[in-house]
Amino acid sequence: MCNTAIIEPHLLTAGGRIKCLRCTALSTRTKQQCGRPALKSSKTQKCGSHGGLSTGPRTAEGRQRIAEAQTVHGRDTKVARLERSRGSLRLTQLEDAMRVLGMTSAKRTRGRKPNGYTPIRTIDDVCRVLIDTDLHPVRAAAG
Repeated sequence: MCNTAIIEPHLLTAGGRIKCLRCTALSTRTKQQCGRPALKSSKTQKCGSHGGLSTGPRTAEGRQRIAEAQTVHGRDTKVARLERSRGSLRLTQLEDAMRVLGMTSAKRTRGRKPNGYTPIRTIDDVCRVLIDTDLHPVRAAAG
């Protein structure tokens, strides 16, 4: 008896009403053919679980293009996330400065601190942050 599996090219689905290509992947353990239909877009006649879906860009230019356009969801791009992080950093620093200057006694804002955050604890820290920001009048006039 031979242990080679017979690969069936077609699969009947929907009670025998639809005839489609069958995934050609074989199990390494049982040596049986996958029972799922192959994807129409698959060049290797595989289902989505066995490599029928795209494997992504292969060239350096393609990978760079995907990295620049990559979004988490919706219209939230890397640029938008960076701008939101910078705004959150400014607000957190402003909150610390107000606390140092005695302008507020409210509770601190909850949650994680933004990237690049360093606590402001003294008046010298407040001056340093004001000089370093783009909102400083002398730097804004020079830029």
